[in-house]
Amino acid sequence: METKESTLKDMFRRNMRQYTMIAALIVIWIFFSVATDWIFISPRNLSNLFLQTVTVAIVACGMVLIIVTGNIDLSVGSVAGFCGAVGAVLQVKFGWGTPATILAVLMTGLIIGAWHGFWVAWKKVPAFIVTLASMLAFRGAILGVTGGATISPMSDSFKLIGSGYLPDVFTARGGFNDTSAIFAAICIILFIWYEVKERMKKGRNGFQLPPLWMDAARVTILSIAIAGAFSIMIFNEGIPYAVLILTAVVLLFRFVADSTVFGRRLYAIGGNSDAAMLSGISIKKNIMGLYMIFGALVALSGIVMTARLNAATTSAGVNMELDAIAAAVIGGTSLMGGEGTITGAVIGALIMSSLDNGMSLMNIDITYQYIIKGLILLLAVWADISMRNRKA
Repeated sequence: METKESTLKDMFRRNMRQYTMIAALIVIWIFFSVATDWIFISPRNLSNLFLQTVTVAIVACGMVLIIVTGNIDLSVGSVAGFCGAVGAVLQVKFGWGTPATILAVLMTGLIIGAWHGFWVAWKKVPAFIVTLASMLAFRGAILGVTGGATISPMSDSFKLIGSGYLPDVFTARGGFNDTSAIFAAICIILFIWYEVKERMKKGRNGFQLPPLWMDAARVTILSIAIAGAFSIMIFNEGIPYAVLILTAVVLLFRFVADSTVFGRRLYAIGGNSDAAMLSGISIKKNIMGLYMIFGALVALSGIVMTARLNAATTSAGVNMELDAIAAAVIGGTSLMGGEGTITGAVIGALIMSSLDNGMSLMNIDITYQYIIKGLILLLAVWADISMRNRKA
């Protein structure tokens, strides 16, 4: 029979990657705060940091599931830029309204995802080659759609998606956003309720539970962290609509990954495709469906990016695929497939954005910024391989 001490050690070992990520994020924030005379930690800068994280984090949520199945998508930057350009052309040149534009862009992403899924799932062309081809093709398509020029401005309602904030209800704007405070309180209450419900559910089903004090401490610390993150925005301009979109995407994809048959099948395919096929899982249909969903998600990222820039540019989305893959890997997704979490990818995206933001505030040359980010990605992959070898 296992002792409490061995149980705690096992739990810590299983969650070591997550603890390491959070610790790394804290260290990065402390370093940049000191190096920039606390400008980095100011509410305005952190609020901007969260906004900068949104587009990459949205894509990273889907990239986790793509990598979990043992595939990859190198085209997300070009596809996001292309979808954003389609939206800008529909609004600026054809006068489409915001709802119709959003629907058209999402359908565009869905069709592109179906194209990728067709070649990967049904024609058995390696995902690396299929999406590399699309990365080149859609970069050219952006030039074709925009005519090589910047398309702007977008309508006011469209711009709100990328640069709007929750409005005040009971107080005048300035220093405190009451709507955001109420929203934050509701989120924390729902989080605590969910954790209590999950613990009770596991107890009823006979799962081994950590000590009550440990769960209580974890929930308390996470609640304080959530409150702190929301407070940064509450005492600035409020919670941006883009952050709300990211929150909805994270919750949806966590539910899909953890609580649906489709999500469990994706992990099974990545863990052992032969065993998954023998158990009756249709690999072709699931991969096809995943790429279609991911295409729509990339299109959503393109919408947010275009709305935030208030324009579609020919360089939009450049290197986004690298940031998304790096965010997923740093967040604990294994390039070998079968392992990865949505929450980890968001933390990974925040780490990447924090590096960009902090190095920019320090006026570090862009040459060294690329080198540092590349080395961090290399270390993350090395850590993943080392941990897998240790388990083996």
